[in-house]
Amino acid sequence: MARRAGGAVADELANAAARGDLQRVKELLDDEADPNAVNSYGRTPIQVMKLGSPRVAELLLQRGADPNRADPRTGCFPAHDAARAGFLDTLAALHRAGARLDLPDGRGRLPLDVAAGGPHGPVGRYLRHPPPPAAEDAPAGRSPPRCPLATRP
Repeated sequence: MARRAGGAVADELANAAARGDLQRVKELLDDEADPNAVNSYGRTPIQVMKLGSPRVAELLLQRGADPNRADPRTGCFPAHDAARAGFLDTLAALHRAGARLDLPDGRGRLPLDVAAGGPHGPVGRYLRHPPPPAAEDAPAGRSPPRCPLATRP
């Protein structure tokens, strides 16, 4: 069955992700909704997901959501949003799935630069010294990401 993209399905998937409704996100993805389809506002489900719902993030990522797609308006990546809001579990899920922690947002800032609690808080410590993702954690067809943040001043 081909992936269903765009329109009402994309809006419904994005809305379910934004609410953190794991069951509805799963139902839509099981019904072949495209995890990278943009909603009426030009954003994907991973860009609008409820950041405090790491299981929603994990499900979207397992189904192929792109963790390295910038918000069309702000240039922020999902890792920036999770870091800024202090959601370490969601940030770690994004990173395990290939989110690059060395990509600047639209204002030239890295996730470490916007981390809740600053560079020495829990999120900042994770970003300064992220664990290397295990090979089995990397999505099929992708190598585990490399992050040069440990050398960033």
